[in-house]
Amino acid sequence: MALINPFLLPTKTHLTLHVLPLPSKKSLLWTNPSSSFNFNKGLSSSRRKQAGCVTGAADIKAASTLLDGEEDQKVLVGPSRGERELVAYGWTEEWYPLYLTKNVPHDAPLGLKVFDKNLVLFKDGNDQFQCYEDRCPHRLAKLSEGQLIDGRLECLYHGWQFEGAGKCVKIPQLPADAKIPKSACVKTYEVRDSQGVIWVWMSQRIPPNDSKLPWFENFARPGFQDVSTTHELPYDHSILLENLMDPAHIPISHDRTDWTAKREDAQPLCFEVTERTDRGFAGWWGREKDGSKPNFLRFEAPCVLQNNREIVDKNGEINYFSGLFLCRPTGQGKSMLIVRFGGTKRSPLIKLFPQWYFHQNASKVFEQDMGFLSSQNEILLKEKVPTKELYLNLKSSDTWVAEYRKWMDKVGHGMPYHFGHSTISLPEEPAVVEHAPAGLVAGLSASSPAKGGIGTMHAPNLANRYFRHVIHCKACSAAIKAFQTWKNALSAVAVTLAALAILVSGRQWKVLLLASAALCSAGVYACSTAIALNTTNFIRTHRRL
Repeated sequence: MALINPFLLPTKTHLTLHVLPLPSKKSLLWTNPSSSFNFNKGLSSSRRKQAGCVTGAADIKAASTLLDGEEDQKVLVGPSRGERELVAYGWTEEWYPLYLTKNVPHDAPLGLKVFDKNLVLFKDGNDQFQCYEDRCPHRLAKLSEGQLIDGRLECLYHGWQFEGAGKCVKIPQLPADAKIPKSACVKTYEVRDSQGVIWVWMSQRIPPNDSKLPWFENFARPGFQDVSTTHELPYDHSILLENLMDPAHIPISHDRTDWTAKREDAQPLCFEVTERTDRGFAGWWGREKDGSKPNFLRFEAPCVLQNNREIVDKNGEINYFSGLFLCRPTGQGKSMLIVRFGGTKRSPLIKLFPQWYFHQNASKVFEQDMGFLSSQNEILLKEKVPTKELYLNLKSSDTWVAEYRKWMDKVGHGMPYHFGHSTISLPEEPAVVEHAPAGLVAGLSASSPAKGGIGTMHAPNLANRYFRHVIHCKACSAAIKAFQTWKNALSAVAVTLAALAILVSGRQWKVLLLASAALCSAGVYACSTAIALNTTNFIRTHRRL
């Protein structure tokens, strides 16, 4: 990401890694399915003596369709021994991250999706979040296309208004003596505002289970600060999760994007799986050459990934760092990601940069991955076979990916569709696969702050950075508007000053006016550059047409 990534920093001589005790051998087995799965379990103040590098899949037998032999088993991650385990799972009986609380508009409804379910989120007249099915009971128009009238959600087709628990309170076309039908109501979904994120409970049948609502200990620590961004992405949320739990790709894919990723740092990694439950897995990872595993990763059903690290500074103070990824499925081949990078100690350099700078750099990171991830999405749908027949997973880099797909084997039967390690469930309707743009036309399409490309100012377009991120971020939207205003004002002043310089007769006045016009022109250029940084897609130079 665009911050100093604590999970890729080499160990410094003045830093002491603060890690936990090694788990017992029993903890490497599947735990009791009924046991609770705490996000922060294992991140206590207890200490451990760091052991040598051990692969978390050391007891896993390789089963590749491409390679065979004893040597392959040393480097390839294969399926677990024994029969496949199935557990009860229903995708609707979960909390899904909808949006960053601070970015929910106060004056308009917000249309969102979870898998194939269309939702509309808004703030009512009592300053409470409400979430409805995004469908008017009258003629099925999208309520997210409507407006808020005195805290009520109005459908813009015929003006029906809804409030509270989905009750219809106004139908303009009804006669004065007619009552509003009881059936004129919308389905509602329970939402919670927790630690700056709006979560939705998708079940209409089972009451919300607040014990499943994620809680992140590091984000509640004194002094913890984070940079949070939201991104729409044109590939499946399972591919997104795979990508985020794959530290091996960072030095290659994001070489020199910031000062933590360098391709010459690509190297073997080591992993240690310490927990497996019906709701996910957790463990430690690090660089093989360091002989330590200072980073703690946890995946929690259905779409939460967390990477934590604790570092003790030279004064003995413990600093906590987290990379939190909330990956919401928005349909086959599409996803929405909330990223939250932060810690209890921030580099002084961060204070020198505005928030929008980090946001645009985060957008660049996802654009660097977009081409091969969208093509991966396409291949999975085309081949229609489990990932074990397509992937060649290495123990030295892909242990988390194998763990994730094997977890899918256990619960995939309870999801709308899934690609597991040895099982698949195909979507009923094929996805619309969208590729990362490249070339001159893509650059022009993404170069101006519009929701779409050329000729589609308001059309949804996941190939465009403005649509993928800026429209979801109040801070970046405000920054672009401010830069555009300054650009227009400075342009007008520059033209005026240049005209005055032509009209005046005094040489000194000409020099002063022309110098002032030049300064204004430089300001125009700076504003244009800032706008371009926020709205122009990253395209690798070796792919530019």
